[in-house]
Amino acid sequence: MSGWVTVAGLGPGREDLVTPEVTAALAEATDIVGYIPYVARIAPREGLTLHPTDNRVELDRATHALEMAAEGRRVVVVSSGDPGVFAMASALFEALEAHPEHAGTEIRILPGITAMLAAAAAAGAPLGHDFCAINLSDNLKPFEILEKRLRHAARGDFAMAFYNPRSKSRPHQFTRVLEILREECEPGRLILFARAVTTPEQAISVVELRDATPEMADMRTVVLVGNAATRRVGPWVYTPRGVAP
Repeated sequence: MSGWVTVAGLGPGREDLVTPEVTAALAEATDIVGYIPYVARIAPREGLTLHPTDNRVELDRATHALEMAAEGRRVVVVSSGDPGVFAMASALFEALEAHPEHAGTEIRILPGITAMLAAAAAAGAPLGHDFCAINLSDNLKPFEILEKRLRHAARGDFAMAFYNPRSKSRPHQFTRVLEILREECEPGRLILFARAVTTPEQAISVVELRDATPEMADMRTVVLVGNAATRRVGPWVYTPRGVAP
């Protein structure tokens, strides 16, 4: 029996947002590998082994998946949202590069609905024009790099999506992010805070930049910042598709 590794996105939270392609891969799997809360979303069954691990062992997790595939196992590495957006797809290829003996492994990356798209849909169309996504965690990059990218995105008038905005270990950093936005953007710029999007705990609020506070975000929140043209229409927030001449 030849093994394989599939890296699959479980979507933002609601079960009916998991794609049929991902559901089929989960049904074929002998092993599920991933961060503890993501593995907890997979129903146990006979013939399936669950391998939940902590959040900061991505490379170990990916290497384990490759090793099991070499033994003939059918391994699904699960991520929330989309596995290619600040998630496990890149980690798997980093592990593959470090372990060239696994270069012949059959690998598939299955997309999922990422949190910024689910949040944007719930609010309207705030990402309707050019936008970028920034991971506000400094676990894998210096905060100085994050600040530089944030300023350039703001000066380029991109709408922005922020992942991992504020954790208990670094609550001060989102304070700094808001300071930079206030230096670069007008005070009426719209910011959307979407917490636990698509789950029963979903909470979405839209405020102007002048009224945004760090406490509005946590690690279950995705933050969307509009561009200069982003505006409200009724209960919705949207960004026009073009730039006015």
